[in-house]
Amino acid sequence: MVALRLEEGQGAAVLFSAGLDSAVLLAQAARQGRAQPVYVRVGLAWEDEELALAERLLRLPPFLDSTMVLPMVVLAIDMRDVYPAMHWAMRGDPPGFDTPDEDVYLEGRNVILLSKAGVFAARAKLTRILIGTLAGNPFPDARPQFFHAMGNALTLGLGAPITIEAPLSTMGKSDVIRVGRSLGVPLELTMSCMRPSGGAHCGRCSKCRERRDGFRGAGVPDLTVYEADRETGSGSSSISA
Repeated sequence: MVALRLEEGQGAAVLFSAGLDSAVLLAQAARQGRAQPVYVRVGLAWEDEELALAERLLRLPPFLDSTMVLPMVVLAIDMRDVYPAMHWAMRGDPPGFDTPDEDVYLEGRNVILLSKAGVFAARAKLTRILIGTLAGNPFPDARPQFFHAMGNALTLGLGAPITIEAPLSTMGKSDVIRVGRSLGVPLELTMSCMRPSGGAHCGRCSKCRERRDGFRGAGVPDLTVYEADRETGSGSSSISA
């Protein structure tokens, strides 16, 4: 098991989307202090599916069994006046299976999430915000320098101490899957897809590819339901382009 570095006994707001990474982050945070899951809606196509999965996950072990996981808070900040209606993330039509990470860049994504979560954290007297960024994330708002600067800006602007931590930032997807399995997180019920339907992953977007590759690299069976597999009649361990 790879240990995550969180301060013993401290509480934190955890950006939680029902994704594999944020679910593992929340489970680990709850082992070491009070953990407040925070979901931020901005108007993206897949948010209703994520929220339904998030609510279901929190009703299951290890979250249900933990007295340290607080009820999820849902915040909102509308980005539909910035991202146009025909943007792929608004339409729910993401780039394909083999496309690079750069093709799914959402400008200011972490700026928005952390700004809203920061105001909430300050009012809730929480001094730490945890975000599930992984190693190799290429985006400018996922760098350590950004998190440090953003934490300073929130501290100055809110008059309250706020630090932003990315405990998974030295890990790849396979590492996170191994940690999640050791913590008893129901990984198959997490959502890592940009075109989900009825709780199932599409199996065709780059997030689904990353998820499949992560399970394969971790040597852990992938019990995820992929629509692409349903349509072709193949098992979830296959790759559908």
